[in-house]
Amino acid sequence: MHLPSYPADEGLKPRHSRCLKCRMHIHILGICGTFMGGLAALAREAGHRVTGCDTGVYPPMSDQLRSLGIELTEGYEASVLQQAGFKPDMFVIGNVVSRAQLPDGGSKFPLMEAILNQGLPYTSGPQWLAEHVLQGRHVLAVAGTHGKTTTTAMLTWILEQAGLQPGFLIGGVPLNFGVSARLGQGRCFVIEADEYDTAFFDKRSKFVHYRPRTAILNNLEFDHADIFENLAAIERQFHHLVRTVPSQGRVVVNAAEASLTRVLAQGCWSEQVLFGDSPSNQAGFTAAGEPQAFQVLKAGQPLADVRWAISGVHNQLNALAAIAAAEHVGVSPTIAAQALSSFENVKRRMEVRGVVQRPGGDITVYDDFAHHPTAIHTTVDGLRRQLNAQGHTAARILAIFEPRSNTMKLGTMTEQLPWSLEQADLAFCHAGGLDWDAKAALAPMGARAQVADTLDALLAQVKVAAQPGDHLLCMSNGGFGGIHAKLLDALAD
Repeated sequence: MHLPSYPADEGLKPRHSRCLKCRMHIHILGICGTFMGGLAALAREAGHRVTGCDTGVYPPMSDQLRSLGIELTEGYEASVLQQAGFKPDMFVIGNVVSRAQLPDGGSKFPLMEAILNQGLPYTSGPQWLAEHVLQGRHVLAVAGTHGKTTTTAMLTWILEQAGLQPGFLIGGVPLNFGVSARLGQGRCFVIEADEYDTAFFDKRSKFVHYRPRTAILNNLEFDHADIFENLAAIERQFHHLVRTVPSQGRVVVNAAEASLTRVLAQGCWSEQVLFGDSPSNQAGFTAAGEPQAFQVLKAGQPLADVRWAISGVHNQLNALAAIAAAEHVGVSPTIAAQALSSFENVKRRMEVRGVVQRPGGDITVYDDFAHHPTAIHTTVDGLRRQLNAQGHTAARILAIFEPRSNTMKLGTMTEQLPWSLEQADLAFCHAGGLDWDAKAALAPMGARAQVADTLDALLAQVKVAAQPGDHLLCMSNGGFGGIHAKLLDALAD
């Protein structure tokens, strides 16, 4: 196994020195987001003093930060600047921070206003990461509307099992590692590459800062309606990412995505490797067999077999992408497939939160991060396939979800909701705070869908409907008010 060669003058020594001279105090605004929390963990591991502030803290990131001994301040009050001994060398600004004002004319983020007014040093999270962690590493970036976190975790685990000791920053907590980020001892650094904007003062997508040598383009749909006008605007950002990959680099692309074909048509200067079923993919990676037991092929020739406990066609595609990316840094598909056999997925990805024992069949409660209609569809489909493979073809799936993402709150994808839930036997929507009519959006589902404006009302609906042997799939990109534990308690009564 060997890594690709690099120009001798490229300065590839990782810059995560622990020497006292390099240490600094950074204060992170918006520290509890998955990306910023991971950045905090990396900075702490590198020997820096890390403090931060945020609102609305919930696990797993809050637990991880506390375990690292990182000081947290609730809210964004400017008074923190008056605390004795508080003089950060750099303020790292998360994209949750804005210049927004409150109804009374005050700032929603007074600390940010104070930083600007006092001329204190600040930067964005992606920029700090690029300058202090990624410089000199072989960066493998995983981009896409769906599956970024899971695919990044898969790729990291493959490199770990191959002995490459990669660093990583993942937008979730991979169960194989138990943390969302680490510096690593090897040359490789794997990062989840988000297309969301960098900061209020840098509206480029985060991933343009990462300068990957290996880039996965997993899929591309319209999302983030709060910052992108249309799909073409997102495609343009993806092409900015492609422009940063060197000629010796590799771009791993889902062959079945027309949007990604359009991205590459704008220009690509690197090796292209395709994955997935498509007439255009004759030389790339494909799969033969069911998602939980399949053969990996390249140019139609079998290379390896994957046997694992992960469900869903989408995860089969994620695996192909990870295998193709790992090959670029010298890991054979055979070794990659063997590594995936022990891959344990990521927290909040079809995670079983508990089982309630009932005569006639246990009730299982799951937690999943799905929030985009396509992600909801593939998640429900994955659970249905898993149950069928286990012989539970008559088992019911109760989909319990909240349209919490910025895109879903805007109501731009309400027409897709009935389709996204088509394989669920019953659907329960928490509609509190929405500006659009969830009942009207789910009307095509008839009696299979129920809507509640409060969490208590939603819990009552589910409790009445749940039967022995049911599978309760909770989906949200937030904490969902702790619904999982509340369901388990309610059903245990």
